[in-house]
Amino acid sequence: MDAGSNSISSRKSASRRAAAPRPPLQEAGSRPYMPPLSTGPRNPSAKCYGDRFIPERSAMDMDFAHYLLTEPRKDKENPAAAASPGKEAYRKLLAEKLLNNRTRILSFRNKPPEPVNMLADLRSDAVQAKPAKQRRHIPQSSERTLDAPDLTDDYYLNLLDWGSSNVLSIALGSTVYLWDASSGSTSELVTVDEDYGPVTSVSWAPDGRHIAVGLNSSDVQLWDTTSNRLLRTLRGMHELRVGSLAWNNSILTTGGMDGKIVNNDVRIRNNVVQTYHGHNQEVCGLKWSGSGQQLASGGNDNLLHIWDASMSSSVQSAGRTQWLHRLQDHLAAVKALAWCPFQSNLLASGGGGGDRCIKFWNTHTGACLNSVDTGSQVCALLWNKNERELLSSHGFTQNQLTLWKYPSMVKMAELTGHTSRVLFMAQSPDGCTVASAAADETLRFWNVFGTPEAAPKAAAKASHTGIFNSFNHIR
Repeated sequence: MDAGSNSISSRKSASRRAAAPRPPLQEAGSRPYMPPLSTGPRNPSAKCYGDRFIPERSAMDMDFAHYLLTEPRKDKENPAAAASPGKEAYRKLLAEKLLNNRTRILSFRNKPPEPVNMLADLRSDAVQAKPAKQRRHIPQSSERTLDAPDLTDDYYLNLLDWGSSNVLSIALGSTVYLWDASSGSTSELVTVDEDYGPVTSVSWAPDGRHIAVGLNSSDVQLWDTTSNRLLRTLRGMHELRVGSLAWNNSILTTGGMDGKIVNNDVRIRNNVVQTYHGHNQEVCGLKWSGSGQQLASGGNDNLLHIWDASMSSSVQSAGRTQWLHRLQDHLAAVKALAWCPFQSNLLASGGGGGDRCIKFWNTHTGACLNSVDTGSQVCALLWNKNERELLSSHGFTQNQLTLWKYPSMVKMAELTGHTSRVLFMAQSPDGCTVASAAADETLRFWNVFGTPEAAPKAAAKASHTGIFNSFNHIR
């Protein structure tokens, strides 16, 4: 119920080569099994005699062998003759001319194989050690700071978003501004009338060109940012302000202070296609999963709901609930929600000041996998797209951003600089930079997630270009 909230968790596992299984039917305490020293001859033409090579008689010169065995003995029997210089010269000449300087007695037809290194064979995989990964440097200060005057200090709103075209949108009072991250230029999109404002939420469509703007009057406007043109205004879905928005292809999901969640198909005239009933207070957090099959919603009633797209219905059956899971573990408002990019059924949620926890959920079973007390209100959560890490933003007392290693939930870094609670966070399209907006009316940029490895060129955005094609001819 509190305007503040908090939570946390994360980890990574390594694979090892399993040891050779012990042969069956071995007597207990018997001699341990040892693998053979060689699995076969290295030279296919060579015969294998176990651990020895037997010389072949056909390759031997018996007369030459007899000479070498008896000649040294004659020298020992007659030391004076052996010491004679003439005798020694004659012996060397005879060996050179007659024996061709051969000195070996035994001769092998095939060269013996090289000795087998059994330890190297058994641990060939372990020998090739994986090079140690260089530890990433995490800057402790913001890369850039921009002023954000008139930023509404309201925990339940969502006033910051970063689109796929690398343009960041932020609502300051009744005005929506666009900041182009590529050029650094700023432009004003719209200033709404006092009767409709202030702006309570902003959310980019997947194409990075169109944007939804939620208003205090309960209306939602759809804008084309390339032409600064208002395409349409959605009315009648809610009775109070719209504080949360989430896109699922051409479906815009809106959450209001009236507790209702509405799916709107922006391509058709009668835009309301589904309504979810479950919250009895303001819906302050909405996030679709990467697959678009599950929707997570958090509210000021301390509830977290998981909705299945296939179970939604425009008309709710009597006595039938629409949610897949109703999770009641948080002790304060649930605004911070983040779906894991590397595990589709993993959701992280953060609670307000009376809870201060980050919790991890298996959305298939509804089980809580882990809960971490962060010690302060959790305002926003973001996953690293390139590593198993989670970033959280907080309120009183430190007003910091905390980077956690998942799943161990060890703190990797704490980024400070804001002087008031960090209400909103947004991630750049490449996943490296994070923008944070705080009640101190500053917008800061952090290079917290590093530089991703060389990735293939981004796929063409053709899948998103057709969402608004029918605006000139709304059915």
